[in-house]
Amino acid sequence: MNEYDVVIIGAGVTGSSVAMQLSRYDLRVCVLDRNSDIGEGTSKANSGIVHAGYDAMPGTLKAKLNVEGSKMMPALARQLGIPFMRNGSLVVALSDEDVAHMNELYERGVANGVEGLRILTGEEALRMEPNLSDDTKGALFAPTGGIVCPFRLTSAMAECANINGVDFHLLTDVNNIVRSDDGFTIEAVHFDEFDPAKDNSVIYKARIVINAAGVYADRFHNMMTDDKLTITPRKGEYCLLDVTAGHHVGRTVFRMPSALGKGILVSPTIHGNLLVGPTATDLDDKEGVFTTAEGLAAVNAPGASAVRNIPMNEVITSFAGLRPHGDRGDFVIGELPDCPGFIDVAAIESPGLSASPAIGVMVADIVEDILHPDINEDYVGELKPFTYMKLLPKEEQYAIIEKNPAYGNIICRCASVSEGEILETIHRPLGARTMDAVKRRTGANMGRCQGGFCYPKIMEILSRELGIPMEKITKKGRGSEILDGSTMLKQDQGGSI
Repeated sequence: MNEYDVVIIGAGVTGSSVAMQLSRYDLRVCVLDRNSDIGEGTSKANSGIVHAGYDAMPGTLKAKLNVEGSKMMPALARQLGIPFMRNGSLVVALSDEDVAHMNELYERGVANGVEGLRILTGEEALRMEPNLSDDTKGALFAPTGGIVCPFRLTSAMAECANINGVDFHLLTDVNNIVRSDDGFTIEAVHFDEFDPAKDNSVIYKARIVINAAGVYADRFHNMMTDDKLTITPRKGEYCLLDVTAGHHVGRTVFRMPSALGKGILVSPTIHGNLLVGPTATDLDDKEGVFTTAEGLAAVNAPGASAVRNIPMNEVITSFAGLRPHGDRGDFVIGELPDCPGFIDVAAIESPGLSASPAIGVMVADIVEDILHPDINEDYVGELKPFTYMKLLPKEEQYAIIEKNPAYGNIICRCASVSEGEILETIHRPLGARTMDAVKRRTGANMGRCQGGFCYPKIMEILSRELGIPMEKITKKGRGSEILDGSTMLKQDQGGSI
């Protein structure tokens, strides 16, 4: 029996934020996630935009937590040692109708407490971003908008929680939750990393359950209450362009939003690429993270964005993600009235990444009001910064390489990722164990060749450091093994290539 004060279901950006905030208290906390890595569900396919907070309707949790989370992000990024840039954002009006909507967005942003908002004329906007559409009639400028690496934000918050005592049980799929007088019984299956025959059932006991399960949060919510919730997976497809296109715009550029979202955005990424997307297509399939010809055509359609001359010939990859769109029009956060101790953190769609730091604080406050825990006197709030070599001055790079030559051995040439960085990400708490985990934490395999040169070398490093054979190295966990035996039979067996 695994007994905890709090069990969190979901190790995405919101679950990890809640875990980090709860680790400030003297509580027994664990996080359960069905995937092989932190942030491998909804959070992995995220635009990395830290929204200023002008879009959500005043009075909603989306509005409140977006603005609070955006304000927290710079200090949090410094504490966690992750890159963050406050590059600002523009919402561009391309028609007279858009201009009227732009003024509405401005008033909404002011009501939400967004600082520094300005309405620009078309000429002012084009001077700020020369590659805006020729039809630009004006723009709403939000200087507090920013960009962050969503993978590093999620994994760093999880790492902070872990070093402060929170247990993470990955490859653990929750099947059922039963309420009792003394709390909850959580029934789950733990998957063996390599062998299905070794999968086993496991039981957790908790005084409080926190439901941060992304597109599956309605499943657990509906187990515990008659007040049913529906979450629809809303697929967004993106194109990622090479770093050679990264300076096409300096700010995040949106078109005026519609009922389905903020439209096709164009933005630099924190790693220097250019991101274009997403689409918005509602699905029944909660695992439907496939791209389509129709979706990518919509991303690339003339006039889809507010930016002209996007060098789409520089696209290096495309991907899709699912947003958990709830049927209540707002984030669903709070303790169920008819199921005390069960706390929803559900329907966290955009601006969920931006709001995640504030969501963590809000949920931790709810838990504190229920359990009245003592403070964790040994809490460590600052992580050792990850060593992003390409972001450091040459003098610092040389000093690091002198101490550890592995940082001078470039493995991923496209993204300039060294062996030292890969080793570091494997051996940090909750370190990488799959190829995708290395990619998300370091940026290796995310350059122009998409791993064409570095993939085998990274596999060798993982095999060596984890002490497992190459055939056991996976892309994203069991069932995604990359090798299937040898390509050459031994000569004494009469084999050939």
